[in-house]
Amino acid sequence: MIDLRSDTVTKPTDAMRKAMARAEVGDDVYGEDPTVNRLQEMAATMFGKKAALFVPSGTMGNQLAIRLHTQPGQEVIVESTAHIVRYEQGAAGALAGVQLHWVTGNRGLISPEQVEAAVRPKEPHTIQTALICLENTHNSGGGTIYPLATIERIRAVAASHGIPMHLDGARLFNAIAATTLPPASYAQHFDTLSVCLSKGLGAPAGSLLMMNDLALLDKAKRLRRMYGGAMRQAGILAAAGIYALDHHIGRLKTDHDHAKRLARQLQQISTIRINVQDVDTNIVIFEVIGHRLSPSAIVAALKQEGLLINAIGGNRFRAVTHLDISSAMTEEACKIFTRVLGD
Repeated sequence: MIDLRSDTVTKPTDAMRKAMARAEVGDDVYGEDPTVNRLQEMAATMFGKKAALFVPSGTMGNQLAIRLHTQPGQEVIVESTAHIVRYEQGAAGALAGVQLHWVTGNRGLISPEQVEAAVRPKEPHTIQTALICLENTHNSGGGTIYPLATIERIRAVAASHGIPMHLDGARLFNAIAATTLPPASYAQHFDTLSVCLSKGLGAPAGSLLMMNDLALLDKAKRLRRMYGGAMRQAGILAAAGIYALDHHIGRLKTDHDHAKRLARQLQQISTIRINVQDVDTNIVIFEVIGHRLSPSAIVAALKQEGLLINAIGGNRFRAVTHLDISSAMTEEACKIFTRVLGD
C-alpha cells in the first residue's frame, strides 16, 4: 500500500530504532534524562534560542505557547485555515480562555497589512490582541513556505504594537530544506516556536517548543505538567529526535521532488485541477472536477488500487510525500491516479 495520507504515517527507520534502543535515560521531570537534555540543547543551538522543551506533540507545543503569551479574555491573530484553528479541538479557548481572530490568507499566508488591520485598538471597549501566530510551512495551504521577507515585515508590525509572535513550525524543516536558509533565520523573528520531529523527520513522537526567555521556560514546564505532557524516561523518544536531526533534514528535498513529480502527472489528467507551481514542499492539494465518482468513492477506488490519500472537503484532495515513499512508489502512484481518474 502506498500511503500518501500524511507525513505522520512514517515509521522509524532501523537505524533510528537502534538509536532508541541504546538511549541513556533518566527521569525527565527531574531534568535527569541525559538524552532529552541533549536533544533540547541541540535544538536550541540549531535555532539560535536559549532554551527548548521536549513535548509529546506539536499541538501541545502550540497550546503551551498560547498560554504563555496570553491571559483569558484576550485574542490571538491567526490565519483562518491554520492548524491551531482547524485541528487542535478548540484548545485555545478551552485551555487558555482566549479567542482566535481568523484572518483569511492566500494559500495560508497572511500579509503584514492584514495583520495590522487585525490588531485591536487599545481602548476599554475592545478585546485586546495578545499574540500573533504564523504557520510555516502551512499545512492547509498546501505546504506553503512563508517568505522570510514577509515574516520580517509582520514582525515589524508586531513590534510596533508590543505584541509577541509564535511560529507553528510543525513542518519548518521542510521550509529549511527547500530554501536552504539556516534555521535561526526563521526563528529569530519569533518569541516562541514549535517544531515537529514526527512528520517528515520520521520520529515516532515528539515536538520541541523553543524560546529565549528562561522565565518562560520555567512556566512552560509547569504548564506541560498541567496539560499532562510531563514524561519520565523520555530519552527513548528523544533519541529518535536526535537521530532525525542528524540524518533526516537534508533528505526532505527528496520528498519535495517526489511531490513535484506527482503534481506534474496529476496536471496531465483532464479531470484534475492543480497548479504545479503551488507545490512548494511535500504536500500536493488538487481538485477533481466533473468525475463520475464522489470524493469518498474516489478515495475508495484509489485504495482498491493500492493508494491511500485524504479527501479534505468539497472536491479537494491531499497527497503527502514522506520518508517512506520511494521514487518507485511515486511512479506507481502516478499510474494509479491515471487509471482511476483519467478519461
